[in-house]
Amino acid sequence: MVSRAARSRARELRKQLNLHDYRYHVIDDPLISDSEYDQMLLELRELEQQYPELATDDSPTHRVGGRVSERFVRVPHPGPILSLSNAFGEDDVRAWYERIARLDARVEQAAFVVEPKLDGLTVVLHYQNGTFNLGATRGDGQNGEDITSNLRTIRTLPLRVPVDPNGIKVPARLVVRGEAIIFKKDFSEMNRRAEAEGGKTYVNPRNTAAGSLRQLDTSLTAARPIRLFCYSIIESTGKPLKRQWLVLEKLRDLGFPVEGNARICEGIEEVITVIQQLAGKRDSFAYEIDGMVIKLDDLELANSLGVVGKDPRAAIAFKLPAEERTTQLLDIGLNVGRTGVITPFAILEPVYVGGANVKQATLHNFDFIKEKDIRVGDRLLIKRSGDVIPYVIGPIVEARTGKEKRYKMPNKCPDCGEPIQMIEGEVAVFCANASCPAQRVRNLEHFASRSAMDIEGLGIKVAEQLVEQGLVEDVGDIYGLTKEALLDLEGFAEKKADKLLSAIESSKSQPLSRVINALGIRGVGESVAADYAGHFRSLEALSRSKPADLEVMEGIGPNIASGTVDWFAKPRNKKLLAKLKKAAVWPVEEKVEAGPQTLSGLTLVLTGTLPALQRGEAKALIEGAGGKVTGSVSGKTAFLVAGEKAGSKLLKAQDLGVEIIDEAGLRKLLEAAR
Repeated sequence: MVSRAARSRARELRKQLNLHDYRYHVIDDPLISDSEYDQMLLELRELEQQYPELATDDSPTHRVGGRVSERFVRVPHPGPILSLSNAFGEDDVRAWYERIARLDARVEQAAFVVEPKLDGLTVVLHYQNGTFNLGATRGDGQNGEDITSNLRTIRTLPLRVPVDPNGIKVPARLVVRGEAIIFKKDFSEMNRRAEAEGGKTYVNPRNTAAGSLRQLDTSLTAARPIRLFCYSIIESTGKPLKRQWLVLEKLRDLGFPVEGNARICEGIEEVITVIQQLAGKRDSFAYEIDGMVIKLDDLELANSLGVVGKDPRAAIAFKLPAEERTTQLLDIGLNVGRTGVITPFAILEPVYVGGANVKQATLHNFDFIKEKDIRVGDRLLIKRSGDVIPYVIGPIVEARTGKEKRYKMPNKCPDCGEPIQMIEGEVAVFCANASCPAQRVRNLEHFASRSAMDIEGLGIKVAEQLVEQGLVEDVGDIYGLTKEALLDLEGFAEKKADKLLSAIESSKSQPLSRVINALGIRGVGESVAADYAGHFRSLEALSRSKPADLEVMEGIGPNIASGTVDWFAKPRNKKLLAKLKKAAVWPVEEKVEAGPQTLSGLTLVLTGTLPALQRGEAKALIEGAGGKVTGSVSGKTAFLVAGEKAGSKLLKAQDLGVEIIDEAGLRKLLEAAR
């Protein structure tokens, strides 16, 4: 039985330790030494070990991490955890302002809050009667993963609010949104220690924080220097706050860590001035930021403007320009693609740019190298477009020492040694050897990819093994693979072999459009494959087509038409088709009876990756309801269907005021069409 004195002491220790966590990690104003803190923590841990019933949810001892969890449970959010649309310049910000001002004239008199856009992992924190009892990732915006135990290890996260009451009343239920990050100095120190100990170093703070919070072993999370900033109240009992600026103040008063560079602005021109000022301070921030978030301060007005797709109209993310760095060009490598195209790439002295350690960058084609006069040994200017894809801008000629060497284009394929070819009027250089191992590997990788036959477990490494061991001459051979053959490959055991064979068998039921896309015909992607499937309805009919039969189809020009006919005419491809037919990979597109033409007269554009529908499938569904799908956004576009990694089409749609929907919105349109 727990004595009254032990219970009282444990309560006092929890209170004191939570207070000192707040003062040390949130406001950088400690009251006691580290050793005094450690002694208090040790005393509390010993009390909880002696009397397990004293270990409450808000105990600071949870921050050190515990046993390994078996899995993460999906949990629903109390409200949508929305993403933000992007602005890539001041003109985009003004265009956004004008759009929402047209929707509601009150915007012209409204104030705005500008907050640094933290480059971390979004987390959703639940408190019941002031005690932290659930934490989740953003997930898909509707549901996240329960990472409560991992979040408890973050010392800037209040396990109980308020830490320092100040007379603030605690809501009975409170759900807060925040961002988990790692400070630059902490990240550097973590890598320095890891390197000194011969351990693994990490690439960037954002990915390290995200990966750390999804560790099954919470003691690993506890060892990482993760911090937290909070900026939004998702749900709260009591009187709701009407201004975003008051939300930040309320969070700060309750003891939550709040980023200190947010600014309140009286109009859009002041917003522009503030984002310019914050952009100029980017390198001085203690943590990575990739832009600024601009929000309407009036939350009632913001809610009334609604949502477009997954983006609230009342807020936008101003993205900072991609970072540029210089580094040394060590060599030029060559990559052979699945169609035989040989592409040069830069092998670089590793450089940290845009949040990643870059060792390679694209050089586009051999003409680019010639036009830019890029030489091995040059100092190059590197850029990460959209903070994702690194590429070479050009050489810094002034940095040359005279030791640089001009690049000589190869005359043989780097993989098979056969002579390379050039097609008049095109910049591409080809390996014409259809048996080139590199081409076979890339063809196999493409055939098994998600947008094609979707064969889980058949990635680039397995494809290389199959080709190197002579098990696969072309993609048709995968349907003849045996378990015994797979078990001879390095890394394969019974379970992995069975899983791959099961995935290969399941791929036989893929629709015709996916099979056509999987064949790797030059110029034929998801959209064209869906058009071919709808028009010809079988591989047999498509294989007998003439260029004229194809060119009558909308969007099919002479190059794609001749490339398609040539592909089916080649003996090796006829042999491949025979293998597929023998393996029962020979789907026939059923003629779909047209339903109600509710989308008749409407033009839609698809962009990005949808969660479930492939682009070709989405197009077929829209056209089945009488709609038209085009490749570019214009004033005639009724809807833009936007998925993940939507590009410039999304920006143009926003500028033109085109309604933007996600896959769920598309399905609602289609349901209405039935």
